[in-house]
Amino acid sequence: MDAEFSSVQRRARIHAALGDPARLAIVDTLTLGDASPGEIARALQLPTNLVAHHVNVLDDAGLLERGRSEGDRRRTYLRLRPDVLASLVPPPLRDVSRVVFVCTHNSARSQLAAALWSHRAAGIPAASAGTHPAARVNPRAVAVARRHGLVINATGTAHVADVVTEADLVVAVCDNAHEDLTDGVRPRLHWSVPAPEDTDAAFEAIFADLAARIDRLAPALHPAAAQRAGADHD
Repeated sequence: MDAEFSSVQRRARIHAALGDPARLAIVDTLTLGDASPGEIARALQLPTNLVAHHVNVLDDAGLLERGRSEGDRRRTYLRLRPDVLASLVPPPLRDVSRVVFVCTHNSARSQLAAALWSHRAAGIPAASAGTHPAARVNPRAVAVARRHGLVINATGTAHVADVVTEADLVVAVCDNAHEDLTDGVRPRLHWSVPAPEDTDAAFEAIFADLAARIDRLAPALHPAAAQRAGADHD
């Protein structure tokens, strides 16, 4: 917990350093190449003393490195540290063996999320379930999946009690499921994806919403050690 809090404090310090428009402009200037403080001052049309102040703030936050010119040792060049910017991303969730998407009826949102995950996120399997599962998957969910090259079993609904284990990362993809899962199973993540209206356009919209969320989540998950070992032997 102390390590996590220390990481949050460090990220907060970096965010604070980036919270000034001039400092953010300096970081943008250094994203693709190095520059001297004088060059930055000219590029951004800022006084050199103000650039020096902002550079010191960015340096104190660990965002920059300074190096002497090989041609003129009096000149200093600034280099951005991409690894520090990368540290602004929240820490990954480790040892995830499976992701289970849950909604109320397991007939649309959770089914689409599991199909999308299986298609886009290699290395960690996915499943879906419902708190009050319907007998069949919504035909519009099957259709929108098919339009995007995915396959959903129209009769493959299930109850959370028959699917979820303690080792799963549970993602509630609707508010009702999130609020229902208070006993035994508690979702570690909640996506407030609204129930779609009964139109193709509405189902396309939730498909796009779920796809964008999955693309953000997948890089933040690290598979369990056994899965990593299995992948190494493939």
